[in-house]
Amino acid sequence: MTLLKMKTVNMLPLTILFTVTLAIAVVFFWAPTHAKDNKKHAIPVEVVVIKEQSGRIWRSFSGRLTAVDFVEIKPQASGLITDVRFKGGQIVNKGDILYVIDPRPYKAAVMKAKANLVTALNQKNLARKEYKRAKDLIITKMISQRIYDERTNASQVAKSTVDSAKAQLDQAKIDLGYAYVKAPISGRVSRTEITIGNLVSASPNAPLLTSIVSSDSIYADFEIDEQTYLRHIQDSSFNSAISQKAPVEFRLQRDDIAYKGEIHAFDNRIDPASGTIRARAIFDNPQGKLLPGMYARMKLGSPIKKNRILLSERAIGTDQNRKFVYVVNGENKTVYREIKLSDSVDGHRVVNFGLKPGEKVIIRGLMRIRPGMLVNPRIVQDISEKNNPVFSS
Repeated sequence: MTLLKMKTVNMLPLTILFTVTLAIAVVFFWAPTHAKDNKKHAIPVEVVVIKEQSGRIWRSFSGRLTAVDFVEIKPQASGLITDVRFKGGQIVNKGDILYVIDPRPYKAAVMKAKANLVTALNQKNLARKEYKRAKDLIITKMISQRIYDERTNASQVAKSTVDSAKAQLDQAKIDLGYAYVKAPISGRVSRTEITIGNLVSASPNAPLLTSIVSSDSIYADFEIDEQTYLRHIQDSSFNSAISQKAPVEFRLQRDDIAYKGEIHAFDNRIDPASGTIRARAIFDNPQGKLLPGMYARMKLGSPIKKNRILLSERAIGTDQNRKFVYVVNGENKTVYREIKLSDSVDGHRVVNFGLKPGEKVIIRGLMRIRPGMLVNPRIVQDISEKNNPVFSS
């Protein structure tokens, strides 16, 4: 009996040692397995790391090109067209002669006006001499006051006659100048509407001869919505120098070339029917390639660069009237986060509140995500980081 008790007592430390060793082995082998099981059951998701970027918000619009200067040429002198000195579509300079209306009657009128002026000058000289003579004689009472008054009046009338003759000569020269129809501006001329030999008349209903559009620069007219105007333009409209520095560009149909210009002016009111305001940008057109009437795909950038967070709309969920995203925390668990948004452009939204740089946001598959879920995040690059045309410097 005593021997049995001694064996039991000696085996007790061995039993304790075995139990502890077994527990350690279980923990050692079970813990990694459990971690692997957790990782195996974590949902794979794609996330983007939130970054704050400095740039502009770009908005797209439709527009039309219009001429900076446009002139319709109509005759200001009556007569037969004797010469047409241009070809349709060519570039003309200001002052170039486009048409010649028979100038002979107008040259004759100039000659007649010159002759009348010479006559008036001679009469003026004679009247002046008679007046001086009468002025000397009236002192000695050699002539009556009546004769003196008549010669004084004749001198003044002769002077007025000279002024009238000069005016008639100037008018005759102007009419002669109208016989040579000149380009009032430089630009591209249209085809002639009336050819040589046709009779034209200067009147309110005078026929159209041709037209000219300027070619060195060109306008692009487009309409922007009220919200864009309020968010991006109105804040800087009190400083016209800043608002007119808003970058603007356009592309033609089937053309990838971007033409860059600047805002020329905004209208003074919002159209209540469409809720838009008219805007006009100006662009250089040195080669004359851009023609009025062309359709333009316009893009308007905000005047001032700001630091903004831009997020794909795929990452944004809607809960009644609230917008939210799922953020992955340090334990790889999902966190519900309400956010505030503003601009919406080309599949992206500007986040004004709710996110900070460095946070990870799930960008797809929101329907299967719930708060507190364990996920296996894979970082991807959002399109906004790849030279996105919607948001750039």
